[in-house]
Amino acid sequence: MNAMKSRLDTWLGRFTMYRWILWALGVLVAYSLLLNVLGWLTFGLPQMLVHLCLCLGLTYGSNRLLALLFRTTPHSESSLITGLLLYFLFWPTFVPTDMLGVALACVLASASKYALAFRGRHIFNPAAAGAFITGLTGLNIATWWAATPAMLWLLVPGVLAVLYRTRKMLMASVFLLVATSIVCVELLGRGMTFGQALWQPLAQRPLLFFVGFMLTEPLTLPPRRWQQLALAGVVGVVFAVPYNLGFVANSPELALLVGNLIAFFLGQRGRVQLTFKGSRALTPGTREFRFEPRRPVRHAAGQFMELNLPHSGSDGKGRRRVFSITSPPGAPEVTFGVGTAEPLSTAKKTLLALRPGDMISATAVGGDFVLPRDAGRPVLLIAAGIGITPFLSHLASDTAARDTVVLYLAHGRDELAACEQLAASGAKVIARLADGSTPPDFMHDAGTSRIDARRLKELVPDIAAREVYVSGSPASVDSLRAAARGAGARRVHVDSFAGY
Repeated sequence: MNAMKSRLDTWLGRFTMYRWILWALGVLVAYSLLLNVLGWLTFGLPQMLVHLCLCLGLTYGSNRLLALLFRTTPHSESSLITGLLLYFLFWPTFVPTDMLGVALACVLASASKYALAFRGRHIFNPAAAGAFITGLTGLNIATWWAATPAMLWLLVPGVLAVLYRTRKMLMASVFLLVATSIVCVELLGRGMTFGQALWQPLAQRPLLFFVGFMLTEPLTLPPRRWQQLALAGVVGVVFAVPYNLGFVANSPELALLVGNLIAFFLGQRGRVQLTFKGSRALTPGTREFRFEPRRPVRHAAGQFMELNLPHSGSDGKGRRRVFSITSPPGAPEVTFGVGTAEPLSTAKKTLLALRPGDMISATAVGGDFVLPRDAGRPVLLIAAGIGITPFLSHLASDTAARDTVVLYLAHGRDELAACEQLAASGAKVIARLADGSTPPDFMHDAGTSRIDARRLKELVPDIAAREVYVSGSPASVDSLRAAARGAGARRVHVDSFAGY
């Protein structure tokens, strides 16, 4: 099972979430057209095709025009995703005023990325913003017709795939539990049976589509998991509790906008411009890149940052990439450890081609791979290869007063990164080098034996008293997490991000 999960994670990691969600929505569009042909939907195929072209054409075209006006590089995949979301939010029709409303929603969605933005970061989900503002004009109102029982056959697996890829299963569960419970209580009060009251919100209200494709969008979420879970509960209440304030009533898009606004004030607000200062080799297949931010970057040791690397001919991994921050909080420069072994993505090639003085932008900071606040709690940091990078920030800022053991797995001595920093940290460092080479004198040699539960217990006898952190490739993380649990670790944290 672990091997299958590792292979799945490795395969999914080849694609950014933009590409993944675009494919998922595209499959749902094709499925909706098939349902209409089979008579399970009654919009009319011409109406659906025109509606699809209207949504995609206007969001794509307006986004490119606005990017030209604002002198920035348009993000085509993002605009296409927005268009597909609006396809499922508004009713396909040939009624002129309704079509005008859809057109307005598309343009407003694109405009919200620029007008409703702070320091280059859009605050609100563009599709929700476009739909909400259009509803205020009276031209059209979002119906969220994706919440149709016939759509469930592909909607459910599509949502599950997206949530698995984004690691947002728990957040989605909190939202669904809160929103479904509130709706169920309301429907039970109307005389429905429990089965009917449970089926109606899940099959005939847009809870699943909402949580899978809109609420859990990483770019409009707060950076920490506990904040995301709290946000899911708040949005669940706003989503499900009926209210009417006269000029506005409850709607999914309003609930999402409220959540977006809360998230905005909880995280790094806005894009940060970074000036490239240089890079250095950490190992033959790893480099550290140094940048000077134009303004302070708010981050905790162990978190990651998303860099926007515009380039032509973007591959399946896209131009926005997530990298672990290796510099400590408050440092004048922000540094990233990046694997540079072949094959390289087009984004990494762009990163390697930077020259001192070149500017790029950072669009988000996040992650929960942070050490306990209590410096008295001992930790074990297990790094496999490139997995050492998030620990460098920890070691530079937190280990002076903490009992820290580092277990570093690499192929050979020449692949051990940041040895000077590891030596200066004061942490006990254990190296397991697969080729049998000898590690530096300050490291304890673990030999070449495979790190399983028994061997890990031998190397770190008090592992049960330590919080364990594991970082590396998906396959390495799964194997080492299992070994840590087998050795008696009570809490094991892993470094994972969606690569949105």
